[in-house]
Amino acid sequence: MRIEQKATVASMSVAAILVSLKMIIGVMSGSVAVLASAIDSLLDLTVSAFNFFALGHAQKEPDDKFNFGRGKLEPLAAVVEGTIISMSAIFVLYQAIMKIANDTPTQHLQESIVVMVLSIVITGALVLFLNYIAKKTKNMVIRADALHYKTDLFSNGAVLLALGLISMTGVELIDPVLGIGIAVYMFYSAFPIVKEGVLMLLDVALEEEDVNKIKDLLESEKEITTYHFLSTRQAGSHIYISVHLVFNVTVTLYDAHVVGDKIEMKLKKLFPEYKVHTLVHLDPYDDSEMNETEDEY
Repeated sequence: MRIEQKATVASMSVAAILVSLKMIIGVMSGSVAVLASAIDSLLDLTVSAFNFFALGHAQKEPDDKFNFGRGKLEPLAAVVEGTIISMSAIFVLYQAIMKIANDTPTQHLQESIVVMVLSIVITGALVLFLNYIAKKTKNMVIRADALHYKTDLFSNGAVLLALGLISMTGVELIDPVLGIGIAVYMFYSAFPIVKEGVLMLLDVALEEEDVNKIKDLLESEKEITTYHFLSTRQAGSHIYISVHLVFNVTVTLYDAHVVGDKIEMKLKKLFPEYKVHTLVHLDPYDDSEMNETEDEY
């Protein structure tokens, strides 16, 4: 089992424990904030299970059906996770509004506080672990999962603060108002996850800084005269680079091929944290303007 999958197993285990604790106390106390946190943990469990499936299939070797592999399962999982976070935010917002409308009191405050303290400790340990795995593997799914549980950590802290304030002041309005704040924060945290995943699914180019690294490498190669049609994209932990290298017309195909292989190895070393796929086309002259002219007809 890959280390990324082990991380998702840890996420599922933590989420299952938190769902049980929060759901029981949330129902007993009537606290919107605790119940919202329980629903969020239930969605965490679902997302982590989906991530486990996605990571298990994303790294499979290309085959006759998926010639380029299944790397896009990773950004797809990130989009699903961000969407679920947004859906849970809508539920929290609804529950908060309903509590304000019905003026429902919060009960079993002490038990709720104990559960939220345990939740913060367990979630904090998980966030540290997931951040470590995300930095080590550069995996988008684990990074999204770490961000997800980090938002849970902040929301759990806010819930604990609200429960403490209600216990001291008796002001019930604190609970639903905090619930609304948590919902807004969940929307805010979900947006970049969904955005990055969608851009990857649409084959957006690498960041300008990374593209410039590739250009600098190519421009430093003395054995080629120029290059064109450079294109890049990323699918989870996979990077794809395609480029046409232009050689002097007197260079043999064998020598050009050797140079092309050397440049491909250098391109892969530019991004050691990723699995880099290169497609290099060898040209005996610069045909970029000719191809652009042909495209007009």
